[in-house]
Amino acid sequence: MLRMSKLTDYGIVVLTHMAQGGSPPVRTAQELSQASRVPPPTVAKILKELCRAGIVASHRGRHGGYSLSRRADEISVAAIVEALEGPVSVTECSDAGGLCALEPTCVAKSHWGPISRAIQGTLEKLPLSALGPRPAGLARLPILNPEVAS
Repeated sequence: MLRMSKLTDYGIVVLTHMAQGGSPPVRTAQELSQASRVPPPTVAKILKELCRAGIVASHRGRHGGYSLSRRADEISVAAIVEALEGPVSVTECSDAGGLCALEPTCVAKSHWGPISRAIQGTLEKLPLSALGPRPAGLARLPILNPEVAS
């Protein structure tokens, strides 16, 4: 199973709250914690990493807090994942060689790179703005293959 870490999942939740239209452009970590229900220490850790990556900006002072560094439609999910997880790759050898003892004889190695690049490309095309709440008509997507759901 391919899975993001809980920190990355929470990071996307926090950023989605930051990207909501009508929200103040600058929000405190506490406000973001309350809105997202992500614990304050986790929100602080996420915001620190996202600041370091240039995805959010920190503002000091009485009305300080955090804001997106650019519009939500200009921030890709790939950039968020990379900021919190590192490079997107299915296996270690598809990102950086030399980390696996099986690498010299592995017949599957050449296939992981294209798979990782396909996932990376998909995440690059998906903007943060696409992750907001869905209109009521799209709240539940139809099940395409009912046999799989059972």
